[in-house]
Amino acid sequence: MRDWLNRWRPSYGQKMFLLAALPLVLSAAAIAVLVAHQSRALAEREIEGLERELIAAKKQELRNYVTQARNGFYFIYGGAAPDDEQAKTRVAQILAAMIYGDDGSFFVYEYDGTNLVSPRRTELINQDMSGMTDSEGTPITDRLIEIARQGSGYHSYLWPKPSTGEEARMITFVLGFQDWQWAVGTGVFIDDILDTVATSRAEVQSRIRRTFVYIGAITLVALLSVFLSGLFLNIRERRLADAKLKELTQRVFDAQEEERGRVARELHDGISQILVGVKYALDIARRRVTRGDPRSVETLDRGLENLSGAIQEVRRISRDLRPGVLDDLGLGPALKALTDDFRARTGIEVAFETVVFRNRLDQEGRIALYRIAQEALTNVERHSGASRVEIDLRGHRKGATLRISDNGCGLARSAGGGAPGPGIGLRNMQERMEQLGGTLRILSSRAGTVIEAQIPLSHLLPPERRGEPISKAQA
Repeated sequence: MRDWLNRWRPSYGQKMFLLAALPLVLSAAAIAVLVAHQSRALAEREIEGLERELIAAKKQELRNYVTQARNGFYFIYGGAAPDDEQAKTRVAQILAAMIYGDDGSFFVYEYDGTNLVSPRRTELINQDMSGMTDSEGTPITDRLIEIARQGSGYHSYLWPKPSTGEEARMITFVLGFQDWQWAVGTGVFIDDILDTVATSRAEVQSRIRRTFVYIGAITLVALLSVFLSGLFLNIRERRLADAKLKELTQRVFDAQEEERGRVARELHDGISQILVGVKYALDIARRRVTRGDPRSVETLDRGLENLSGAIQEVRRISRDLRPGVLDDLGLGPALKALTDDFRARTGIEVAFETVVFRNRLDQEGRIALYRIAQEALTNVERHSGASRVEIDLRGHRKGATLRISDNGCGLARSAGGGAPGPGIGLRNMQERMEQLGGTLRILSSRAGTVIEAQIPLSHLLPPERRGEPISKAQA
């Protein structure tokens, strides 16, 4: 299991789905547990209250039975002496005849434990029932006699139910006749109450299970909604990404074709014409040397001069494509060479400043900032009409920043007169910064334009990685 977890690397979409689904599942589980606990506690209180009310009603019913029975024979008991056996017999007969329902009857025990009346179980009559207990070990006769000696009260125990012959829970009310030393009472079986309570508890459990099912169903629907929404967004974002990728690919092709066209023009208009001039000069010099013309040396000098120009032009084109100084010495010297060549070619004053980098830029950062500077200077030369350009390069705690400002006429406005229109050069700058996780700010007005490119600290390498000291030129 651990090996599987180590091998499993979720995709971005899976991470987003887990991020959205996990809190939902945990919340639903917590709600389900809380609802179940509260429901069970509330239902248990209600069931216990119902049980108490039903048992209280049974107890009141028993008290009424005994009271009515006493009232039925009180005229005999009230006027009889403690040893009036004839009166005792008449009362016992009356109580033995008082049978109600399928299981109801009265009983009489003497305080010594002898059973005098038991119409439902006649085999117990005149038997000494002292010490009798039920199947759970609860005392029966002794406890009833104890309650009768105290006056009256209730007692609960298991007793065979006459209608079924099986043990069931019974509640008994017993009243003491102190003159005769009798414990008189009756009882009712409460298995119907227990069945009602058990049914109620089962219904509560069923409701709780249904609640769990409902919450689970709602959670499942929510998860499906999240999944389908994520799937829809994923498909939509994938389509947008594909469209953007196609657009970027086309732009790359366009940029390549534009660069090829520029190089072709540079070769045709510059180097090709220079080399043609060199060829003509060498051809003229050959003929003059053949004729012994002293002007052949002058012609050769002119050819050498043109050949030197061709070499310089090749170097310039090569430097524009990929300056070697950028890889050999770093960004600072490459920008210094770029500004010197720009000043010499255009006559525009350029002020370049840099500070010692605490960390050095990696290759991606150097190339991106150099291309941004190159593109910015090209825009200044072609469109701004500026007479001065300032370039500042410095490193700081957040990364590295390249700032290029000029005093030209500013960038062309969009059709609505708002922000500067996004030309292909500016889009290239923006995309380079986005690829590196950096930012690009462009501020333009009639007083000039400011371009500020900042790359994050992650693209600055510590000097220990190269094992050599930092210098200003290698920034």
